[in-house]
Amino acid sequence: MATVLRSSDPLLQPYQLKHLTLKNRLMSTSHEPNYSEDGMPTERYRLYHVEKAKGGIAMTMTAGSAVVSRDSPPVFGNLLAYKDEIVPWMRKLADECHEHGTAVMIQLTHLGRRSVWNKADWLPVLAPSCVREPAHRAFPKVIEDWDIDRIVADYAAGAQRMKEAGLDGFEFECYGHLMDNFWSPATNLRTDEYNGSIDNRLRFTMRVLEAVRKAVGQDFLVGCRLTADEDWDIGLSKTDGIEICQRLKNSGLVDFLNIIKGHIDHDAPLQDVIPVAGAKSAPHLDFAGEVRAATKFPVFHAARINDVATARHAIAEGKLDMVGMTRAHIADPHIVKKIMEGREDDIRPCVGATYCLDRLYEGQDTLCIHNPATSREATMPHVIGKAKAKKNIVIVGAGPGGLEAARVAGERGHKVTVLEAAPQAGGQLRLATQIARRKELIGIIDWRLSQLERLGVTVNYNTMAEADDVTALEPDLVVIATGGLPQSQAIAEGADLAVSSWDIVSGDVKPAEDVLLFDDNGNHPGMAAAELISAQGSRLEIISPERNFAADMGGLNLVPYMRHFTKHNVAITTMTRVRALKREGNKIKATLWSPYTMADCGERLVDQVVLEHGTAPLDDLYFALKPQSVNLGAVDYEALVAGEPQTVNTNKDGTFRLFRIGDAVASRNVHAAIYDGLRFMKDA
Repeated sequence: MATVLRSSDPLLQPYQLKHLTLKNRLMSTSHEPNYSEDGMPTERYRLYHVEKAKGGIAMTMTAGSAVVSRDSPPVFGNLLAYKDEIVPWMRKLADECHEHGTAVMIQLTHLGRRSVWNKADWLPVLAPSCVREPAHRAFPKVIEDWDIDRIVADYAAGAQRMKEAGLDGFEFECYGHLMDNFWSPATNLRTDEYNGSIDNRLRFTMRVLEAVRKAVGQDFLVGCRLTADEDWDIGLSKTDGIEICQRLKNSGLVDFLNIIKGHIDHDAPLQDVIPVAGAKSAPHLDFAGEVRAATKFPVFHAARINDVATARHAIAEGKLDMVGMTRAHIADPHIVKKIMEGREDDIRPCVGATYCLDRLYEGQDTLCIHNPATSREATMPHVIGKAKAKKNIVIVGAGPGGLEAARVAGERGHKVTVLEAAPQAGGQLRLATQIARRKELIGIIDWRLSQLERLGVTVNYNTMAEADDVTALEPDLVVIATGGLPQSQAIAEGADLAVSSWDIVSGDVKPAEDVLLFDDNGNHPGMAAAELISAQGSRLEIISPERNFAADMGGLNLVPYMRHFTKHNVAITTMTRVRALKREGNKIKATLWSPYTMADCGERLVDQVVLEHGTAPLDDLYFALKPQSVNLGAVDYEALVAGEPQTVNTNKDGTFRLFRIGDAVASRNVHAAIYDGLRFMKDA
């Protein structure tokens, strides 16, 4: 479809920020995706940002945050702004984004207490006062005068490097880091000139700003991403926060404010700053609008602005000057392009799963739960190209992985037949949406179904496919995406007395009065079952063999579960297994076992035992078809990882290529299934 001019759309209007013209009102705010190598933004990091530039975004902000000093060691894969080597890397990133008309900024910081001492150079963590941050647990050294002098100089040097790299500007991070720790009564207990009045609490900030302006001049944009209300009885108040915003504006040293509400010293308040699925849409937008109205100064903001309608409202109503749709651009980096082309319905939605940030805060790289091309731009396409020859492709299973395989095959121009045993698509993901606050996850399925409708691909429901049904369709390629079913081998004796988490979540089995849930998975399925059980008034104890509860779930997603469990008095026992179940009258006796003493360690007498132990593959159809396939089911892993076509031919009598994906291989997750669907089909 040809690009159309949409001159009346508030989101597509340019914005003049001092000397910089931003071509529209959408931006990606600073965040650290943990793609750096040795603290440098190498190819993966660069391509991630360039893809958003290709998609039409006005500005992409890198780093969250780039550290300016050695005694601010990275904890999120942060970029090292204190090293001269960063300049050519940032210049290459900026130049390639600029080629697409996209502005580039970076976020600079000293992490202060939001770091650890026992990595990198083993230098002490420091802060205005010795107040430990619960999230990173370091006891900070109290910052001294000579520390302040050198860190002020480090900030100026870092800013100078970014100007040399050709960036359009930068912002300071002022929420939970060193700079704003001076502002907050929760973290500043000093008795000297750096505490007391607002001017005193801003003294360090103003010293940094003055040094930076001296280093980079007035033609380099400088902003602050700051909390203007810590929403905390012992923290920075709204009144003082807005006053700080006014003083930053009046200083003449700052060109914009990027507004945050809340504090981030541990998982629960962090989840209120960066809300997960089920939270209110754009919960802090009105507050950011208040700051803009009070300061009459350029204001940016991002917090769960997931959809174009909300972003449009933010600009049209004068609440913001620039809208951060950061997680939304992780899900779909081509949002602006699709708006301009009148294809808003094709925008892949951010469903609020927060898989991206939960991975980051657990020390892994940022990935979107349902866009596996994000951060893999070197090998995975965001836009699927047409195949040279049309093939007949049969996909068995319409869960996330099967639907993704069908979508990609349809985009390639192939004839696609989808066979699904259930009366509707979605597989295990549909179970996940039985928790009311996670209903947005159905967007993963709905978006793919809408894409299949656009592509003319039909899903055949209520079809229990056998091998003969598949071969009768004379396929060139078959994808087995049949998923799995609950498995029970985690309990050595009497496992047949337990029901599965699926039984509870689906509603097939009602919770009893007194329930024991053995979660030997550590992720959403067990937690979802526990939430539903306790919500119905049952007494519940969760047993987990892990040292860390819900070990495979990130901290942000755990917060709403833990709030619910606390409210409903759910008991949690860790580092313990359920070894055996035995019927005793109308009760079930559960024998507990310690993996530390390797012996029984207790008993529970309950009405019901629920087991969560992942899934076993539904693979009968795969093994029935395997002998008839040209590749005998084999996968060239080297080619798969490199993003190259599969060419294994080990059976001269085979008539089709055969792949299986997702949980039909092994119990994994939604992202794994969708990634399989993309990488197996993109060259099919």
